[in-house]
Amino acid sequence: MKHLIGRNRLGSALLLLVSLACCTTTTIDEFRQGETGIESYESVVILGRRQASDYETRSEFVKCVGEGMAQGENSISIVPEQEFIDAMFPWFEPRTAPLRTRDLERLMTEAVVADRMTEFGVRYIVWLDGFTETSDRSGSISCVVSPGGAGCFGFGSWEDDATYDARVWDVNSLSDVGTISTDATGQSYLPAFVIPIPLIARVEANACSRLATQLKEFVNGS
Repeated sequence: MKHLIGRNRLGSALLLLVSLACCTTTTIDEFRQGETGIESYESVVILGRRQASDYETRSEFVKCVGEGMAQGENSISIVPEQEFIDAMFPWFEPRTAPLRTRDLERLMTEAVVADRMTEFGVRYIVWLDGFTETSDRSGSISCVVSPGGAGCFGFGSWEDDATYDARVWDVNSLSDVGTISTDATGQSYLPAFVIPIPLIARVEANACSRLATQLKEFVNGS
């Protein structure tokens, strides 16, 4: 009976942790500086900023946002990041990529750049800048191996925070038309009762989903 009660308590504790780990808080802020809209023959290219010395925007996150914008209602044609960078070499490499719209304006005077922009049908360039970091780690887990078996016991937790900014440039007007910021936070847990069971807060996935939805609405002029 005691064994059954113990198992029930353990199961209840794990269910509680699962519910906590699955919850994240995501905020979105939008700052619009110009009118937007896009035609069916036009496309968007999403690029990650990688000039910072201490971090770079992960290509996986850039791809995730692009895939989100290319799906569902009012989907938008997305030019793959690496395909665009390769075609535009060397103008959009990390060390030479335009940092301001006036830099883009100078680039567009290059016939090759202008022609390739037209070939891709690029109406908007979206610059993604940000990262996901882990903080506030606590707890500990110890593992034991003995002739009778092996097991891990303990508890660990940490906080994940995904912070990203998306700056939207209109290639037609060569202007900065707005910025969308997202911040997703969540607590992850690692209980270990013989076997470690990671309960991960999907902050980056949530940030990607919300940012893609907001960008799609922004570009469509909603």
